[in-house]
Amino acid sequence: MRPSRLAPVAPGSRLAPAPAVVLVAHGSRDPRAAAATEALARAVRRAHPSWDVHASYLDHAGPRPLDVLAGLPGRRAVLVPLLLTAAYHGKVDVPAVLDDAASLPVDVTLADVLGPSESLIDGVLRRLPAAELDAVVLAAAGTRDAAARETIMWAADALSARLSVPCIAAYASASPPDPGAAVRHLRASGASRVGLAAYFLAPGFLYDLAVRSAREAGAVCAAEPLGDAPELVRLVASRVLAATGRSLSAAA
Repeated sequence: MRPSRLAPVAPGSRLAPAPAVVLVAHGSRDPRAAAATEALARAVRRAHPSWDVHASYLDHAGPRPLDVLAGLPGRRAVLVPLLLTAAYHGKVDVPAVLDDAASLPVDVTLADVLGPSESLIDGVLRRLPAAELDAVVLAAAGTRDAAARETIMWAADALSARLSVPCIAAYASASPPDPGAAVRHLRASGASRVGLAAYFLAPGFLYDLAVRSAREAGAVCAAEPLGDAPELVRLVASRVLAATGRSLSAAA
């Protein structure tokens, strides 16, 4: 988390207004992705009516984070990366937005990326169809960043422990195994009902690719992306509160 340029505010203080919250998604040419991000922003806004919540995108869709921040003169803002791992976008693109915002008349704090988190596992489980499964593939977009892949493998292990069945991490791009290969491996190991869990925030090309690959290999069900799952809403809120030095009880 990048430290805020603001002076600290005492917990529970009523003098300082709540900061604006700017959610930063990767962005996609697929309009379903922006729709999912907007739905998440609305859900966070409903959960915290005093927060001024905005959705923004690093690529493809608009508006860009810097444009949103430029529209908040004299305000405090928390930038929340809607990223499941601290890979390239979390390490380079989002901090670059914060650097570019230094010249704007707005005080910006950068929150942590969303993963890893037990809350994400809760959300993934919520989206997994209620079916009798004897193995699961946890599909993610994919990354060449080894540390980021380790957090996805951690998520697969956590999911395996929750479900008491084998779970393999798989990737739609950038790194093996792909979801189809993971499904085939589990079936070859004796699993007859393999499900696909989705480590995706929103639908799009890579999510569709993961589902198609798994289905063609024999997966019996495929979960929807996290979208505006309540667990994700609470996780976003916890990142905002951590960035501002407040607690969930203080926010309530």
